[in-house]
Amino acid sequence: MSFLEQINSTHIDILKEIGNIGAGHSATALSKLLNKKINMNVPDVKIVSFEEMMELVGGPDNIVASVFLRIEGDVPGNMFFILQLNHANKLIQEMIGDSQFSFDNPSSSELGFSAFQELGNILSGSYLSSLSDFTNLNMFPSVPALSVDMFGAIIGYGLIELSQVSDYAIVIDTAINENEKQDKENIYGHFFLLPDPDSFDKVFKALGVLSND
Repeated sequence: MSFLEQINSTHIDILKEIGNIGAGHSATALSKLLNKKINMNVPDVKIVSFEEMMELVGGPDNIVASVFLRIEGDVPGNMFFILQLNHANKLIQEMIGDSQFSFDNPSSSELGFSAFQELGNILSGSYLSSLSDFTNLNMFPSVPALSVDMFGAIIGYGLIELSQVSDYAIVIDTAINENEKQDKENIYGHFFLLPDPDSFDKVFKALGVLSND
């Protein structure tokens, strides 16, 4: 039995708890940045195949806003934070106070793209810090790279460029909203954590999943 087949609801609950702790740290940082109360939570965590990952964001041809970074340290791998364009626009508009900002517009301000990169720094740093604390594994994020493109192209470039092949990804769903707003105002995004093949085993061994190699 592979380590993946040994993963059960308890391990998923642990991953969800890690995600919620990371979301809490991110919300605190965003609240200070925006000078308003921001809530973040993780409604779901799952492990999906490459094909399922594509389906989660509307297929490989769907245009999305992405923050990509490389994870170095004990468990090297790739991380992507993906937002649908309408949600990315709404979030950056809030961050920079410009209701006209849009990723659809090539002439959009540099400030908006800088804000998105800062968002990537905050979110990735918080999530990796939480995962590192739980597993006692060292993880160091690279400088985030931004993309607005078809999801298939974004994911494919990130994997091919680094010569990595990943069959599965850990998906951390993320919901962001202002404290006083209703659920319908939530901004939803996805974190895709794609550990290198050997790293996947290390992460789950650290979380209590024993592999019978």
